[in-house]
Amino acid sequence: MEALWQLPHREEKYIAIRLARRFKPFITPASLPLYERLIRDGAWWDFTDEITTHLVGSVLNHHPHQTWPTLDRWLHDPDLWIRRAALLAQNRLKSHTDPRKLFAYCLHLAHEDELFIRKAFGWALREYARTNPDAVRNFLNTHADTLSPLSIREASKHLNI
Repeated sequence: MEALWQLPHREEKYIAIRLARRFKPFITPASLPLYERLIRDGAWWDFTDEITTHLVGSVLNHHPHQTWPTLDRWLHDPDLWIRRAALLAQNRLKSHTDPRKLFAYCLHLAHEDELFIRKAFGWALREYARTNPDAVRNFLNTHADTLSPLSIREASKHLNI
């Protein structure tokens, strides 16, 4: 995977991520530093989102107690792609989502002007709304004055607000 990642073309990096997804015994907390390095190196939404939702998210789902400290650290990182990853790691967890963490992360990042952060937490809330629409609706209504219009629009695409 790392050899493919070092090659010059984006498509080779996509293959590296797909390959990593197939080797489930290696999707463990020990791989989080590798995923962090790949996110920093890829530095764009396509790499960040694939690595985060499929690799980091899988680690979080299977090893939450070992993963949350890393994500808590990532939330405060100066690199926007790492902050985005902290937020999106729960995106595919459905009923295993920790709403307390999700909402706290969203509020922590609500002040950001960065488009990729605002869209990310709108997306994260929209994904969780498929599992718990009332919780997301309440969060949006309670914090409407804090959240950007873009984030609210993204989050509420499938909700009646």
